[in-house]
Amino acid sequence: MTAELLSTVRNWIAQDPDPITRAELEALVGGVESNDQAALEDLATRFAGPLVFGTAGLRAAVGAGESRMNCAVVIRATAGLAAFLTERVGERPVVVVGCDARHGSEDFAADAAAVLAAAGCRAIRLPAQLPTPVVAYAVRELGADAGVMVTASHNPPADNGYKVYLGGRAVNADDERGVQIVPPDDAHIAERIAAAPPANEVPRNRESVEWAGESLLDGYISRAASLRGTDEQSDVRIVLTPMHGVGGETAVRVLERAGFPNVTVVPEQARPDPAFPTVVFPNPEEPGAMDLALALGSEEDADVVVALDPDADRCAIAIPSVSHAGDTTWRRLTGDELGALLGEHAASDPERSGDTLACSIVSGRLLGRIAEHHGLKFRQTLTGFKWIARTPGLRFGYEEAIGYCTDPLAVRDKDGITTAVRVASYVHRLKHSNATVQGELDRLARLHGLYATAPLTFRVADLELIPQGMQRLRENPPAELAGSPVVEYTDLSKGGPELLPTEGVVLRTEADDRVIVRPSGTEPKLKCYLEVVLPVDDNAEIPRGQAEARLERISEEIRRAVGF
Repeated sequence: MTAELLSTVRNWIAQDPDPITRAELEALVGGVESNDQAALEDLATRFAGPLVFGTAGLRAAVGAGESRMNCAVVIRATAGLAAFLTERVGERPVVVVGCDARHGSEDFAADAAAVLAAAGCRAIRLPAQLPTPVVAYAVRELGADAGVMVTASHNPPADNGYKVYLGGRAVNADDERGVQIVPPDDAHIAERIAAAPPANEVPRNRESVEWAGESLLDGYISRAASLRGTDEQSDVRIVLTPMHGVGGETAVRVLERAGFPNVTVVPEQARPDPAFPTVVFPNPEEPGAMDLALALGSEEDADVVVALDPDADRCAIAIPSVSHAGDTTWRRLTGDELGALLGEHAASDPERSGDTLACSIVSGRLLGRIAEHHGLKFRQTLTGFKWIARTPGLRFGYEEAIGYCTDPLAVRDKDGITTAVRVASYVHRLKHSNATVQGELDRLARLHGLYATAPLTFRVADLELIPQGMQRLRENPPAELAGSPVVEYTDLSKGGPELLPTEGVVLRTEADDRVIVRPSGTEPKLKCYLEVVLPVDDNAEIPRGQAEARLERISEEIRRAVGF
């Protein structure tokens, strides 16, 4: 086995055009030849099989080898994409290429654009270190046939990725323009990647790559700022963290142009830094990730704290609460709470286009009640914005993992920056109506019932644990949850009338509790989505404590059911 592995590695080295990754592998080969067991194990993980191109594109740790993100992998992936686009649209496909500030991002974007140009595409580079939503915007704005964004979003610092949008002549409907790829296109692109020549034989032409003008980014900023509907100066005080990512400068420009001059950026997290030194995971959902922003929010007496993830396509917010002693504490809204608020905001706005609210199947069910209340359509989709954003007639869409599509006419994807504008506008309106965000959540609970959700996530080192947990749940599903009989069991892998098959299980109780269990599509996690629904009397206190206790009880029961 060692001889076979070393042969594979040497072949890869001979085909790798990057001297840095070649040297990285040569050092490991030398270690193996010196009987270094750690070097052998390292090489084995780097050559565990080609990095798979799927609906999330590519995503892996940066490093040398076929199972890592590196220039050789990106070059062959782009050669496959160029072949697919040429077959799909014919002469000179137009492709926009952008990147964030992660390790390798600039080099990967440069190689991708050069490969596209050499393959006869019109390759348009965006300036480095721009948010992912700008690429989604550019695909629609420029009528491009595709977009490539080099990013790993909120993954750990070691990772990078490569995601693909289709548009222009590559799709059939406007609802699909500027949306991430879905099956079967991902499989077709993967086939072309597998057939691509070795990376050192793929032509590259850097001289023919075009650069997008400043007007493109300014167009995005103007469009995002216009969502407020007025340029009146607001007294709303905002604390913002881009979490060491690429969204800070663009978000501040947008908010200021929208009439929000009082934006204070967390200084320790203001500039892009691929090491993400102040957070364990660069994800606003992770415990502690927003601590610096919340502390600054108290210092600045902020009305709202806004956190963007590193590529600024997702957004989390926290709202203040003043105790009887006068101390300010902060509560980060769940993704479902913000989704309900933004859904209500969209549904009640007569200026919005579109007649449909949409969310992923793992998101809370309150959005459906809101759509019904306002006479709008509602659609649930598979998990991921590649499904949500292609909903026909979309007015607003969201997923519980703090992703929100608030302007589908311009950005057919989740967008943390336009979400920040919508949130700031909402907070301004409430503040000047002597109302609060919490009060608005209470109003929705009184109108529709209290829909309370909570995540239960198991991060694993051994990926085999995930299918084992799913199998245990399928073989012995709980008969009841929180004392209520389970009356519905749905295996999502079998598909349904409106959903393609996907890995997951749905449990619903007689009390209308709901649990969905599924593997993460982008991280080594088994994810559980818990929801309880409690009635609320008109004059009674909102039973949030009761809901939290019920969610905690269900959490423990599901933990035992999957065996983690």
